[in-house]
Amino acid sequence: MVNVNENYYNLKNDYLFSKITDKKNEYERNNPNKKVISLGVGDVSLPLVPVVIEAMHKAVDELSKKETFRGYGIVQGYEFLIDKILEVEYKKRGVNLDKDEIFIAAGTKGDLAGIAELFSKNNIVALTDPVYPAYRDTNIMLGRNNIVYLNATEENNFIPSIPKEHVDIIYLCSPNNPTGTVFTKGQLEEWVKYAKENNSIIFYDSVYEIFIEDANLPHSIYEIDGAKDVAIEFRSYSKLAGFTGVRCSFVVVPKELKVYRKNGEIANINSLWRRRQSTKFGAASYITQRAAEAVYTELGQRQIRENIKYYKENAKYMKEKLESVGFTVYGGVNSPYLWLKIPSGMKSWEFFDKLLNEAAVVGTPGVGFGNCGEGFFRLTAFSSKEDTQEAITRIINLFN
Repeated sequence: MVNVNENYYNLKNDYLFSKITDKKNEYERNNPNKKVISLGVGDVSLPLVPVVIEAMHKAVDELSKKETFRGYGIVQGYEFLIDKILEVEYKKRGVNLDKDEIFIAAGTKGDLAGIAELFSKNNIVALTDPVYPAYRDTNIMLGRNNIVYLNATEENNFIPSIPKEHVDIIYLCSPNNPTGTVFTKGQLEEWVKYAKENNSIIFYDSVYEIFIEDANLPHSIYEIDGAKDVAIEFRSYSKLAGFTGVRCSFVVVPKELKVYRKNGEIANINSLWRRRQSTKFGAASYITQRAAEAVYTELGQRQIRENIKYYKENAKYMKEKLESVGFTVYGGVNSPYLWLKIPSGMKSWEFFDKLLNEAAVVGTPGVGFGNCGEGFFRLTAFSSKEDTQEAITRIINLFN
């Protein structure tokens, strides 16, 4: 008899965003004449910038000719892209990394799930609450039962406190999804200090760092002294360059980062990740990596930042309009996410249903991110300017 992985039955029945999509689709079937505006799932609305499209066309042309054709890619990623990442993302911020510490892949969700495989299921994992659901679910799939939740609430400005007990693996996201909060350098220094003292590892998700405007806020955990000893960083081009449909990401695995085997021997995570990727990952496509490379040209930087500016203006508009009529709104600054406090007495899914059924607006119930998310609602700034303004008008009219 073939048995399944029983850990999958420990997951919630519905993945949060699938449930939202199902509810939205049902409403649209029953109300074909109503235009639903989605401020829920964090997908982008602007097209790829011209310099990226040009690079992709050029790469396709290369593949059409025998003398420039390329077959299987390099699992770690092409040097032309890795060199640009090192130069633009890190050296300019005073961070020195080696080429073999950067691994190109096809999406941060898969990277986070893959990295988690390298560590024993007996490790104690610390997740913030609220939390991006994929962090929790991938650990449950691996059979990890030792999960500690670090509450992020209004009382601590949605910045979780350092755990009082020992934990092995810590998931941090800044700018945070869903709350929109950002760690300061001082706060990250405390986390790095904790990790060093406890022989812990930090999984640092910084996929939204392009939205940080405050010059005093760190874009990378490696801006903190000693972080390369204890942290793995995850980045994506999904929001940075609108690659939600193209799929490209990278992981930084410093060679200084070491853990231990059962027999006490040191295990090098960089080597293990390379070995894992060689077996389970077939390399991001050449076309995709040429597109990502174009992002780092002078023209590419200008063009993608125009798109980011567009989304930032959406976030600013949403925050100002909602606050002007009495809503309490967190995030929306240095972040594409707004964390809306729901009017007193309403639950998150109740608020979701009210917005959908009475205003034809979709957001994300805070409780879907964890118990501490109850009473809150996530809105994203990734819709079109026209739809964003119309959705906010509908919300305001519904409650005023």
